[in-house]
Amino acid sequence: MTKTWRLDAGLQTLVLASAGGLPEAVYWGARLPAGEDLATLATLSRGDVTGGMLDTNAPLSLTPEPRAAFPGQPGLSLAEADGTPLAPRFTFEGVEATPTTLRLTSTAEGLRLIHEIEALACGQFALTTRLEASRPLRLAWLAAPVLPGPQQGREIVEPSGRWIGEFQLHATPWSPGARLRDARQGRSGQEHPPYLLLPAAGATNTAGEVHALSYGWSGGHRMVAEELADGRRQIQFGHAWGAETAPATRFETAPLYAAYSAEGFNGIAEANQALIRALVRFPDPDRPRPVHYNCWEAVYFKHALGPLSEIATRAAAIGAERFVLDDGWFGRRDDDTTSLGDWTVDRRKWPEGLHPLIAHVHSLGMTFGLWVEPEMVNPESDLFRAHPDWALGPADQTLGRHQMVLDLSRAEVRDHLFEVLSAILAEYQIDYLKWDHNRLLPVTEAAQTRGIYALLDRLREAFPQVEIESCASGGGRIDPGILARTHRVWLSDSNDAIERLRIQHDAALFLPPEVTGSHVGPRHCHTSGRELPMSFRARVAAQRHMGFEMDLRELTEDEAATLTAVTAWWKAGRDWRLSGRILRLDTPDPSVTAEIQIARDGSRFSLFAGHFATSAQILPRPLRLTGLDPDARYRVTLLNPEDASPRSRGEVALKRGPVVLSGRALMQAGLTLPCADPATLWVLDGERL
Repeated sequence: MTKTWRLDAGLQTLVLASAGGLPEAVYWGARLPAGEDLATLATLSRGDVTGGMLDTNAPLSLTPEPRAAFPGQPGLSLAEADGTPLAPRFTFEGVEATPTTLRLTSTAEGLRLIHEIEALACGQFALTTRLEASRPLRLAWLAAPVLPGPQQGREIVEPSGRWIGEFQLHATPWSPGARLRDARQGRSGQEHPPYLLLPAAGATNTAGEVHALSYGWSGGHRMVAEELADGRRQIQFGHAWGAETAPATRFETAPLYAAYSAEGFNGIAEANQALIRALVRFPDPDRPRPVHYNCWEAVYFKHALGPLSEIATRAAAIGAERFVLDDGWFGRRDDDTTSLGDWTVDRRKWPEGLHPLIAHVHSLGMTFGLWVEPEMVNPESDLFRAHPDWALGPADQTLGRHQMVLDLSRAEVRDHLFEVLSAILAEYQIDYLKWDHNRLLPVTEAAQTRGIYALLDRLREAFPQVEIESCASGGGRIDPGILARTHRVWLSDSNDAIERLRIQHDAALFLPPEVTGSHVGPRHCHTSGRELPMSFRARVAAQRHMGFEMDLRELTEDEAATLTAVTAWWKAGRDWRLSGRILRLDTPDPSVTAEIQIARDGSRFSLFAGHFATSAQILPRPLRLTGLDPDARYRVTLLNPEDASPRSRGEVALKRGPVVLSGRALMQAGLTLPCADPATLWVLDGERL
């Protein structure tokens, strides 16, 4: 007899079934009616048998078993402690169920396989797999509960990227065989962050079905998207192959988060933004997100009280509320070849410690933040000379940025880091740590990721008032696992506003604005060589959690005035904008990137339309909005008409002042904007009347 279960989370339903073996997901999609016949649904999910096949289709279970004649990639690869392969055959044992959770247990000789599924209040499912054994075993691969890939899609969409080029979306057609993505560089990575989008054919930002998965793990990970010869599709996520390096009696995946949208990619964006908001725990949730000033691209390693105090004064005058002292304050850190691991203040640069600078920052009404990179060590450091055995990986490994990684699987290493960081946080009034991670790992071990989680959890408990930013060569460690322990991510080391415009836009599919750091960089961008106008740089940063990162002493009067005005505008609307929805717009002009940010109560919005290249046509095409009340009327104001191209000579209505239109007109006819040169970001505010 087939047993069935269902869970509902927000707009989606997951239906599971078992005929005595491991349970399988027989439906994942739009929310079903309350009285749906689950047994019939399970029966209809079974495919026919024809020539060239075995006499029975092996189920696509939550952990596909090779011993059950499953024709695709297995969900478990296991061996005895001596390396002898195991191929267990599981039998379903029972279920513990509540209205929001299922705990499904299956057993084989000496083994228990437990699949836990929770319907989260944010509208997503969280799925984990746990394996328990009566004796130590070796694990090469354990997938989180495996879900079927939707049949309506023609492609899978994945973010990938590189340093200063994060969150590039790539589409790969479904085809027979497996798409394997094995991220083995020890962190969630710019290269293959643990996200997957599964659109139905024809899905756009604003319409169509999309399924999505994200794996809550900050280390090496693996994804398999496979189309079997019989046409079925499966999706697997888990730790990287072989990341569990020691025999054990218990193994567990990270949570796999599952979302569904019937409203295109924007529905997934809303679901993922809601998920991160549910995971992030701010020390003071009611405190407005402060405007940052970070000194890195102003002084680099050249720290001195006088210049930094002067810069802090200018930052406060423009509107900054948090001053962050970046790399160069500790050990003998004059460049990146030395001193990582020696977390004591460099008395050559700071003879009285950091107290005078912090006192000055506080006198200006700003709080103080500090850069650290605790997981790393330079061979040229006191720590490495004392404990060379604390380095992760082989002694003859290739260095990355002149540094090695500390082995955080060792309790004595975590204890040392906790003690030195605690000493800094106890001595100085610090409300924020920019926590960096600037090299790839020499080996891929799950224990390293569990180690950083343990250290962060311990520090958070001891210093609950301190916010932590996850930075890893920019966006190299951005995932739900790290965001459950931090409060902000540094999206990219690129402060080039043209690059940032695209990176921020695509990252909005996964991240809400309040955790997404974005800074106004210098006039001359050191990562791209471009020089861009202040209005463009400032308004791009104002799309997310705003900050500045430049030598403010070099600003012209006009640049300072523009930055001050944009900062004041951002601060006036940050509460509703950062708690609202980011919806991407389908733009008819491929040289324009556009999005709308809508307040949670729908009373107002901000529209951003960025020109990053020259348009192919003479005149801008109308831009259709989304997410508005079609029957409401909105007053829409263009905030920066002065940024129109010198060749803009027409009587465009928005250049003359506000316009009033219905939500339906704004979403169907759209808005016609003035002509613009590349590196122009139009910003419009809308208010429901």
